[in-house]
Amino acid sequence: MSSTLEDAGKSTKFERVDVKAVNSKEERSLYQARIKIFPKRVAGTFRSLKWWVMIITLGIYYITPWIRWDRGPHAPDQAVLVDMANARFYFFFIEIWPQELIFVAGLLIMAGVGLFLITSSIGRAWCGYTCPQTVWVDLFLVVERWLEGDRNARIKLDKGPWNFDKFRKRILKHGIWLLIAMATGGAWIFYFADAPTLARDFFTFQAHPVAYTTVGILTATTYVFAGFMREQVCTYMCPWPRIQAAMLDEHSLVVTYNDWRGEPRSRHQKKNQPEDNPFGDCVDCNQCVAVCPMGIDIRDGQQLECITCALCIDACDGVMEKVGKPRGLISYSTLDTYNEAKQGNAQPTSWQSFIRPRTFLYFGVWGLIGLIILYGLLVRDRLDLNVLHDRNPLFVQLSDGSIRNGYTIKVLNMITQPRDFILRTEGLEGASMTMPGSNLGPSDQVAISVDANTLKKVKIFVKVNGENISGSSMEFRFVVEDVNKTESISTETVFRSAN
Repeated sequence: MSSTLEDAGKSTKFERVDVKAVNSKEERSLYQARIKIFPKRVAGTFRSLKWWVMIITLGIYYITPWIRWDRGPHAPDQAVLVDMANARFYFFFIEIWPQELIFVAGLLIMAGVGLFLITSSIGRAWCGYTCPQTVWVDLFLVVERWLEGDRNARIKLDKGPWNFDKFRKRILKHGIWLLIAMATGGAWIFYFADAPTLARDFFTFQAHPVAYTTVGILTATTYVFAGFMREQVCTYMCPWPRIQAAMLDEHSLVVTYNDWRGEPRSRHQKKNQPEDNPFGDCVDCNQCVAVCPMGIDIRDGQQLECITCALCIDACDGVMEKVGKPRGLISYSTLDTYNEAKQGNAQPTSWQSFIRPRTFLYFGVWGLIGLIILYGLLVRDRLDLNVLHDRNPLFVQLSDGSIRNGYTIKVLNMITQPRDFILRTEGLEGASMTMPGSNLGPSDQVAISVDANTLKKVKIFVKVNGENISGSSMEFRFVVEDVNKTESISTETVFRSAN
């Protein structure tokens, strides 16, 4: 026991010394400075796929605000528009009002469930191919390689002294980066106003200050995130690398180094190959590391930083072809397939790995939400009615013994064409209506005209003869119907009296 205490004392003493060393000025920082990553250019299936994804996604982002969609003379003709001034969201033939934001919430839920589905099936494919950070980093790297050369040339330029050539290349590179970043912010603001009009106002300095502020913020974030922080955004700022572990299982496809085939590594020197433990297929060329935009070595196993871009697969396949070895030393694989292959039962990953309860559940929830949204869009009313009873006074007794109640009627026309409506009452015997300011006398119905995409508010007085009043509160309904009888809506309210 005494020896145990002595050991504990030594341990404590050691820890104290270690703390002093850490706090010493001579000790290096607890936080390692960022090591610059210079991804090498690579060709292959997955690199080609990333090119296409980058072109398509950037094309959609930059071009969409300029697409026109004819909605008639009473609505904007921009296909996708978030009209903040009039509280509307237009998406081609769909128009969303503020009270219908549940549809937008449904789309966000679908996006979340879809991300779960993709991750559980094929890993971080979103991160590796379609995440905005990945797409803009790829675009910035295109500019960087075009001006400064491939990996080795960029490393040499970065370490070299500042001269005219280096200064010229860096100024030109950062200038193009800033133009791309400004175009990114500029494209974003065009989603919130008519693009041609806003573009003219923006470049003639007549746009609202909010537009310039938004462009400035997005320009700065795009320039810094895609030009300087790059992989640090994915590793430290994005929460998804920490969440993805809960989405993966033994049937999920992930980029995998098949060490059962590649180890032990060699420089492809057959003369030094031991007979009892021959070299594996990995020739330790480090090409998989050189092309990785995250700067990791996939041969170290699954890592938080891996975004599943699969560029290491393209690089390794190219090397395997050159040395006369089969492709697939690094490949998309599941944990089940990997374990089977490690035991000598190598089998290619089957599409059946996707058919499992988890993917069925995610896809079922995703599809159900989509069907609910679609059904809601198809059956939703394009007409809304709101009735507010006057509070002061609740009622007025007229000289002929009849009782009159006042109501504020709000009729909302939610289509892009003006419409005429008929307002009537149901369930209130002997009722007649009058509209203040109208030349028409009391009637059992009132005509109301509402402009396109407009809320019309009118004042209505309802009068009931004394003999038809049966209590202090009588329930009835206001009904609004299109004159073409294509749509109608009703709401219940009460009629007050002294009885």
